[in-house]
Amino acid sequence: MTTSIPPDPVADTGCCPRFDPQPWDRQDQVWKDRLFVRDRVRAVLHIPLNFGGVMTRNMTRIEAAGVKTDGLVLSDENSLWGSDVYIGVDKDLPGADMQRLTGTFISRVFEGPYSQIGRWTREMQAYVKERGVTPKKVWFYYTTCPKCAKAYGKNYVVILAQV
Repeated sequence: MTTSIPPDPVADTGCCPRFDPQPWDRQDQVWKDRLFVRDRVRAVLHIPLNFGGVMTRNMTRIEAAGVKTDGLVLSDENSLWGSDVYIGVDKDLPGADMQRLTGTFISRVFEGPYSQIGRWTREMQAYVKERGVTPKKVWFYYTTCPKCAKAYGKNYVVILAQV
């Protein structure tokens, strides 16, 4: 009798890859001219209204141009009424708002419902303060879409403090 390894109960969704928190939790990320496509998401009190549409539009353009994405999508929550989303890519996308990020980013991983973002942000600010630095800017890396987070059973969010 042969035994086989049962298949993973949650197969890859074909959308967002599984997230490994280890390289991100309590780590320093050092970037030099990391390339991103920037776009704008409308929101009401930080609740996104058209995030899916913005991502679909950009991913369609990225794929059609033969540009590759590394899966890193950052959100700059710079207003109650919208945020800038940054999609990591390997080369310029013609006609897109291209941005390069350089610097050191202290990162921490949090897991749970998005309603905890305020508490996580306070924890992150305390963590950065313990390290003896002041953040210039705070970024959010939503590691999977809500459907994939549900499928995987984990909703990881990485908060990055640019120092």
